[in-house]
Amino acid sequence: MRVAGENVAIGDRSSQDVPNEAPVPRRPGARRVVAWALEADASRGRAVPEPPCPMRTPFQRDRDRIVHATAFRRLTYKTQVFLHHEGDHFRTRLTHSLEVAQIARSMARQLELDEDLAEALSLAHDVGHPPFGHAGERALDLAMRAWGGFDHNAHSLRMVTSLERRYARFDGLNLTFETLEGLAKHNGPLTGPHAAPNAAERNRELLDLIAALGLTQALELDRFAAAEAQVAAIADDIAYTNHDIDDALRAGLISIADLEGAPMAGAFVTAARAVLEGTAIARGPIDRDRRLFYEVNRRMITAMVDDVVKETRVRVAALAPQNADDIRNAGMAVVAFPEASRVELDGLRKFLFYRVYRAPRVMRVMHKAEEVVAALFDRYLHSPADLPGGRGEAVLGLDPAGRARRIADFIAGMTDRFALAEYARLFDDTIDLH
Repeated sequence: MRVAGENVAIGDRSSQDVPNEAPVPRRPGARRVVAWALEADASRGRAVPEPPCPMRTPFQRDRDRIVHATAFRRLTYKTQVFLHHEGDHFRTRLTHSLEVAQIARSMARQLELDEDLAEALSLAHDVGHPPFGHAGERALDLAMRAWGGFDHNAHSLRMVTSLERRYARFDGLNLTFETLEGLAKHNGPLTGPHAAPNAAERNRELLDLIAALGLTQALELDRFAAAEAQVAAIADDIAYTNHDIDDALRAGLISIADLEGAPMAGAFVTAARAVLEGTAIARGPIDRDRRLFYEVNRRMITAMVDDVVKETRVRVAALAPQNADDIRNAGMAVVAFPEASRVELDGLRKFLFYRVYRAPRVMRVMHKAEEVVAALFDRYLHSPADLPGGRGEAVLGLDPAGRARRIADFIAGMTDRFALAEYARLFDDTIDLH
């Protein structure tokens, strides 16, 4: 039997001699899914066959492996928008992932899809994010430009297929092919007529990784992902839009008055204010504004989820899918916002882009964070002995591309605080990220 780590492509199952994971008998009272959902009982299995779990379906097993992964725990100290030391109440990559999972499960339940798969994809979608959020990603992508670049979606797939090393028989988490497909297609098809413009160029690292894993044919990259993966992707949009507003208000970058004039959000502010003014519970203006936003926030999330569920039902009724492949072959996303809501949401995102993500205070911190990541990469590349924990010896025998990728993998796994500690150790300098 060949196992992962013996230079065998992960998609090569030609000589496997262990029965693949058998379906778990449906437990009494377990919820059934619609015909066009992915059935856990019919999973295509894993690259390295494993005996079935007596207590969990294959998708539940995937979810649990993700939760127990080291990369998942590190999300506790990885930036969403605001650095962890700026306040205890700002979102991190971990709390963001949990909010995505909660929204995805709610939508999957309404649509009678496999909730466990939607949850697994939600929890795993950001495990490849480097420290300092998109600033760290930009710095690593620039540093890796000569060797294929760096993309957090590709790195998430790399994490779960090779970099996590917890099991005796394989590298990675050996997730089901359905979960790998959902991670690879988080942003839609990667090739073919339905891919986004310049998708092949923008996803070159991801496509190269999929090819190296032997998964190009297995994942059918020109088709849409199954409905559960589409639910996880749109739950990501709903979660970050709403919690970034919450964090921006808490940080003082925007006010309730600003939000009242913003696309989509304005109508909810007006409605929430009418509810709050009809009660006497608020204790002063600060408490009033806080309660006002929470009322806006919960109403917006509920409305967004409701819009997506209703629009999905309309699209499903028109498509009349008989199985999950009909969703993949639909030629469009089936889980989606109605057009009017999508236009409003785009306007709200533009508001956040200019008022929050590109705010001088945020950009000042992110520029410094990029300098930290770039400096670490350059130091490790030219002085591998400075890599901690004996890692320097492991990269000395690699060619330049292999050495650069190994260093990028190491930096991408860092938390914000570990990256700052390494910077202080190597450069005898404590950088002020304020």
